[in-house]
Amino acid sequence: MTLTRLSRQKPPSLFITVRFLTRHLSTSKLRDHYSFQPPPSLSLDSQKSKSNPNSHKKQKPKYRPPSSLDQIKPIYSDLPFDFRFSYTESSPTVRPIGLREPKYSPFGPGRLDREWTGVCAPAVDPKVKSLEGTEDPNLEAKRKLLRGRIQGAPLTEAERKFLVEKWRDGLTHNMLNDIHNHWKFAEAVRIKCLGVPTVDMKNVCKQLEDKTFGKIIQRHGGTLILYRGRNYNRKKRPVIPLMLWKPQEPVYPRLIKTTIDGLSIEETKEMRKRGLAVPALTKLAKNGYYGSLVPMVRDAFVVSELVRIDCTGFERSDYKKIGCKLRDLVPCILVTFEKEQIVVWRGQDYKPPEDGHFFTDREFFDDPGCDMDRSDE
Repeated sequence: MTLTRLSRQKPPSLFITVRFLTRHLSTSKLRDHYSFQPPPSLSLDSQKSKSNPNSHKKQKPKYRPPSSLDQIKPIYSDLPFDFRFSYTESSPTVRPIGLREPKYSPFGPGRLDREWTGVCAPAVDPKVKSLEGTEDPNLEAKRKLLRGRIQGAPLTEAERKFLVEKWRDGLTHNMLNDIHNHWKFAEAVRIKCLGVPTVDMKNVCKQLEDKTFGKIIQRHGGTLILYRGRNYNRKKRPVIPLMLWKPQEPVYPRLIKTTIDGLSIEETKEMRKRGLAVPALTKLAKNGYYGSLVPMVRDAFVVSELVRIDCTGFERSDYKKIGCKLRDLVPCILVTFEKEQIVVWRGQDYKPPEDGHFFTDREFFDDPGCDMDRSDE
């Protein structure tokens, strides 16, 4: 019994020897000691070359998603104007009375070397904490010098007509970065303006020329053709940081007061009732062209002291912006925004303005010496 059992059992020393050799043959010391060289079929280099035949090429780094922990160098832009979300629908002369959100920069945290004030990113020293007295008096001269340097000599009449005919059917956007992207491949771009900004087309044209350093060579209603300039160099285009989201609009003073200046509470209530009852001067179409609205209101004030504009279907913020523009451009006094209507009053001592503020319906700018700053009939 004892001998039979011993013959069936394996010697303990055999297990120890096999485990020792298995563990140490794979180490580099034994391999170097015995000068062991694996066959070519088992070498690591041949296996890598078979699995990846293009291993001699430079490998593309793996995609790494962006993180807020990454140290990103702030973008520097030498454009001589304050960065705002909208240049036509915001005025630097009107100061807000509050903010709806913290002062988070819409360009992203640490991505721009300008400080976001909640309204704009001013073109001043980022370390300045107050906007009082930070306006650089040389900014306007710098803008004119930079624009004149890019534009060069004025276009001749033949050159203007050629560009107008060539780029009549182009489709572009009125964003600064998109305009410069289109200027890479085209001398001029076509911009079609619709909606609230078209109430004041002169401001739209002025902002486009001021912020892009381009030149408007034709305008027909809300359609503009913007020329980049003779000396425009697409390789030296200005750095325009992109906003990552739309910032909340700050809180501005109320447009409609409880009582109209010069009237009592009862007179104000009576005027609002009469204003909602007068026939509508016009019914505005949503996202339409409103360039003739201000002259219409001015003409209506000749025969009526109250004017009502029907804005049914508009967003409340849109017809409030239209009313604010009418108040400044006509000028007039806002009475009410109730029932999606704009009711304005001409005031007690109304005198029709004679400032020639608005453009004609169509302009070709054939005169090389013409400028957008001139007054039109």
